[in-house]
This record gives sequence, C-alpha cells and structure tokens, in this order.
Amino acid sequence: METSILPTVIRLRASANSFLSQFEPLAIVVVPLVSFLIARIVQSFVQVIHEKGFKASVIGLFMTLIKLVPSVKRHIDAEKQKVVDKLQSSGKSLRDGWKTELPNTGLGTKVLEQMKDFKQKDPAWQGKCSGTVYIGGNESEGHFSLINEACSMFAHTNPLHLDVFKSVVRFEAEVVAMTAALFGSKEKASGGQICGNMTSGGTESILLAVKSSRDYMRAKKNITSPEMIIPVSAHSAYDKACQYFKIKLWRVPVNKEFQADVKAIKKYINKNTIMIVGSAPGFPHGIIDPIEELGELAFSYGICLHVDLCLGGFVLPFARKLGYPIPPFDFTVQGVTSISADVHKYGLAPKGTSIVLYRNHDIRKHQFVAVTEWSGGLYVSPTIAGSRPGSLVAGAWAAMLCLGQEGYLEHTREIMEASKKIQQGVKEIPELFIVGRPDMTIVAFGSDIIDIFEVNDMLSSKGWHLNPLQRPNSIHICVTLQHVPIVDDFLKDLYDSVETVKKNPGPVSGGLAPIYGAAGKIPDRGMVNELLVDYMDNAC
Repeated sequence: METSILPTVIRLRASANSFLSQFEPLAIVVVPLVSFLIARIVQSFVQVIHEKGFKASVIGLFMTLIKLVPSVKRHIDAEKQKVVDKLQSSGKSLRDGWKTELPNTGLGTKVLEQMKDFKQKDPAWQGKCSGTVYIGGNESEGHFSLINEACSMFAHTNPLHLDVFKSVVRFEAEVVAMTAALFGSKEKASGGQICGNMTSGGTESILLAVKSSRDYMRAKKNITSPEMIIPVSAHSAYDKACQYFKIKLWRVPVNKEFQADVKAIKKYINKNTIMIVGSAPGFPHGIIDPIEELGELAFSYGICLHVDLCLGGFVLPFARKLGYPIPPFDFTVQGVTSISADVHKYGLAPKGTSIVLYRNHDIRKHQFVAVTEWSGGLYVSPTIAGSRPGSLVAGAWAAMLCLGQEGYLEHTREIMEASKKIQQGVKEIPELFIVGRPDMTIVAFGSDIIDIFEVNDMLSSKGWHLNPLQRPNSIHICVTLQHVPIVDDFLKDLYDSVETVKKNPGPVSGGLAPIYGAAGKIPDRGMVNELLVDYMDNAC
C-alpha cells in the first residue's frame, strides 16, 4: 500500500515544484498572505452588512475613509463641538466655577446653607417633568417627609454586612417578597420559587438579569457566543448590558401597533440565542408588548425571556384590579424567566431602588460572584455593587408599608385618569397624533404637519421637561402624581405651543429642535454616537 502511494506523492511534488518555479519566491510567500488578508476584510465587511445593513455599512465605511484626510477631520470635529455646545445650551463648560480641591478650612454646618442655595437654583420641576419625580405634593411634607426620615434613620447602614445590619437585611427580603407577590409569586403557575434582590435602579436590574441569563444558558446549553434579541422599543440598558457582557445584540423593528413583533423576533433565533425581551410597558410609547406570545416563543426554544416592568411594576397590578384591560405580563406567563421593576418610580420609594426577580434559584445563582482565593477572606456578593446604601432599602420598605394595597390603588386610579385625560386632550388638537394605543401612563404624540421638536422647545420655554423620541419623531409625557392637579395647565400650554409653531415655524433661539432634527437625518449613526459621547464627556 505504501509503495503505491509514494510514487504518486513524488510525482505530485515534482509537478507542483515545476509549476511554482515560474513564479518569484517572494510572490509565492506574499500572494497567499495578501489573499488571506483580503478574504478577512471581505468577511468582516459582509458581517458588518449583515448586522447593520448595506446602506449604513457603506456610509460608515465612506465616513471612516474621508476622516483620514486631516483637514476634513478637523472640520468635522469643529462642527461636532458646535453641536455639543448647543446641547449644553451654552458655549461654556457646565463645570465652570466648580470646586476642584478641598477648602483649607471646613465649612462645618454652614455647608448646609450652601447646599440649600444650590438647590434653589435648580430648575423648577414640581409638576413640570415627564416622569423624574413620581411622589406627589411638596418635597418638604407628606410622603416625601416620611421617606426622608426613613432614609436618615438608616443612613450609615450597609446590607453587605449581614450579621451587623439585620434590620436592613430583613427590609430587603420583605421588599423583594412583597414585589414578587404583585407579579404572581403566590400563583401556582409561577412555580413557587420566585426570588430576587434589590438594586440601584432599572439599569442594574436589567444588567443583572442579562448577565444571569447569559451564564445560565452557558451552563444549560453550552452557549459560548451569546446573542440577545430585543424590539427597537426596548430600553437602551440592554445595549449597555451587551457591551459590558460581550453579547451580540439584535434590535428588531416593532409592528404597526408599536409592540414587539413576535414573528420578526422568531426569525432571529438561532443556536446562540440566550434570551428575548418584552416590556410592560415600553418606555417610548407606554405600550405593553405581547408577553404571552413572547413567553410561548421563549419556552418552545428553551431560552430566557426577561420582562421589563421598570415603569409598569407598581401600576399594572393595581390597574388590573381597577378594571383596566391589562394583558398578562408576569410570572404566571409560562416562559418568563426574569423581571425588573423600579420601586423608585410608581412604587414611590427613594431614588436608587429597583428589584430584579427570577423564576427560580437555578437562574439567580448565576447572578452572584463568589471568590475563594482572595487573601482578604472568602467573598460573595449578590449584585454589581459591593457596599450598598441601607438607607435606600429602608426607604423602599417604608414606602411600601406606608401605602399598602389601598394607597397604590388610589394613586393608580389618579394617574390613569390623568393620562386618559391627556390622551383625550391631545386628540382634540388636530395637528397632533398619538403614537399607538398607550396602555398605561405614558402618552407619546407627534405631528405630520408641524415640527414636533419645535413644539417641545416651546413647551420647554414654558418650564416643561418632556422626552424627545425618534422613529417616529415625537415627544412623550410620563404622567406622575405631580401632574394630577395640573393636567389642564399642561393641555393649555401644549395647545398654545402648537399654535405658536404653526403660525411661526422655525427653531426657537437656544432650542434643541435643530439638533434632534439633524440627528434623525444624519445617515452615519456612528457620527451621532460620537456626538453623544462628546456631549457626555463634556458634561460630567
């Protein structure tokens, strides 16, 4: 056998040497390397096209190439800085006049006077902000005072020290359990193992849910190149999670009702998919995604489904009890593996309090970090933060116990009625349209007749702080208890702003309409990304 193969090998070798002898030795070495390099470049470009689309990829490549010309790059950088300055509403840094080192002599209790002075110079927010402050009334009385006292009582506690601050540890466990009960933990369909932790906010809750799902699916299915699928309406915290945890993210267009498109999401599921996401409701338009259908999809593929209840967690359970047609959204839906809910929004707790919940302990265990080889001892931590402010945990516990079921029901009734009144008022302004059909307390509206961002600037000049949106261009108001007594004032200012823009179209001096409008038209989204990063770099 060997004797018959050897002559064939010798002939092939001689033939190859004879063929290659006509080429330069250097060419024989260089050509394969260059060919390999070109193949890798083409492969990378094809992958970028697959992820971003042909048009966006070509534009991105073109912008990258022209910015290699020094004069062009300088011009683009100068124009970007102009936009950044406008975003800051001034040509000077926000940090001008700020302290840069410790004073030689401490101020003592006089520091409180300075703090009060700085606070008085903040923009008026009472009743004028979309979301932002969810507690009603004046911040020096009522529920505000109760929260402040609860927080101050536990200002120096830290739930990291389980054996020292036992009261705060109990508060956290009870806040988690009470929140879980709102989302079906007492129902048989939930499986009876709902567990979770308190976090610093919705973003941390989402980060932890994504990290836990990634590691759980790696253990369960050996997925080492994880991918996640979300609707374009899902919160940007998922982008942050994917950047932090090296997960490939697919953003899928929503349907005509601005809900997650289940069929479109299904098309992106593959062997590397670890989780899909639904919101109840989504931040942009206040619309609940079809959680039951998403649950069926996730369960059938054996992947995770996270439900973002950061906004709706302390509204939807009570709105359902009040008779509003709220579709299923919690752990009673088969396939839901984790939920995030902010207590510092409609839970009326102090800022910096949220909850992440899991269907069972097998998933949550992947949230924890345990270290066994540290010289400082054995270490285990449940959340991203090590030390955590026990004051906020105590404040959340106080808020929930203070209000109870009846308190939340009454507040939900007030804000739902206020949001319905705002929806009706917007519908009566012919130049405006409501985006989709809001399920909760967010009302988003746009216009096909006038520039909605100019309307937003007019509202800003009247002291309102709303949220600009894109795709479609619109703005929204997230209704809180602060708005309940002044709905009519808002609708009047909205009507007047629309009339002003209709009669005198054009940007308001110092307004941000031109910037938002330009951002929506800039084909190179990488440049928009750079603008945002430069703005943040200048602002903090």
